[in-house]
Amino acid sequence: MKKILIPTDFSKYADEAIEVGAQIAKKNNSEIVLIHMLELPTHMNDAISGETSIPEIMLFKRKAEETLKSIKSRSYLDGIKVSEVVRLDGAYKGINNYIKQNSDFDLIVMGSHGATGINEILVGSNTEKVVRQSEIPVLVIKNKLEDFKATNIIFASDFSNEIKKPFKKVIELAKIFGSKLNLVMICTPNSFKSTSAAHKIVNEFVSEFDMPEYSFETYNESNIEKGIINYSNENNGDIIAFCTHGRTALNHFFTGSISEDLVNHSSKPVLTFRV
Repeated sequence: MKKILIPTDFSKYADEAIEVGAQIAKKNNSEIVLIHMLELPTHMNDAISGETSIPEIMLFKRKAEETLKSIKSRSYLDGIKVSEVVRLDGAYKGINNYIKQNSDFDLIVMGSHGATGINEILVGSNTEKVVRQSEIPVLVIKNKLEDFKATNIIFASDFSNEIKKPFKKVIELAKIFGSKLNLVMICTPNSFKSTSAAHKIVNEFVSEFDMPEYSFETYNESNIEKGIINYSNENNGDIIAFCTHGRTALNHFFTGSISEDLVNHSSKPVLTFRV
């Protein structure tokens, strides 16, 4: 793993993600890029090209750069190559634009406090929006982790053909982290499969890959999100991994996304892969 991107809005949630990113970087001799999206105050949006706004914009930018430099000096980042980027852009749009322009990142690490209620439905968190659109795996950190572990990765899927491409990245990261993959198919009343049928699907699926240590189980629950969280808790999962289809706009509003629900509701780190 060569490069890790860590967006920060200077919140405690972002700081928790930076600490985890530092642990991963030290174990893998990786470079970290800290990025801050400078969202200008609303009253400046229409005047961004006007001369009167330039001094204020530069002041905000200098303050952001100073804060990033102070973060770089934290002891837990000692010995890691760290660079910083400040961009004038909206939070999640700017992050995704930067990723498209710089495709050499192996992992994005982000903090999140989740989103609930009407805010989740209409707005969601910036992290959830990055998860929806990023072509790079995103590791979402929900709590402070003094000792980040990835011993057991819970990977929940239906193991259909469309999952094969992102599953290669799942395997790559499992090998980098030295993780055991706990494969699970959640069976709900609307998507029930017998144990024998599920095992046949998964055996055929994994036969195409050079697998690390892994196991497979089916788990019955009323819905997929609840099943993944309960299975992870019962099997000492360190990370919940899932593939997202990256739904946007009205399609996302009406159909939702399990991976984004997990980002909002799981207390464990969530690792997402774009289909």
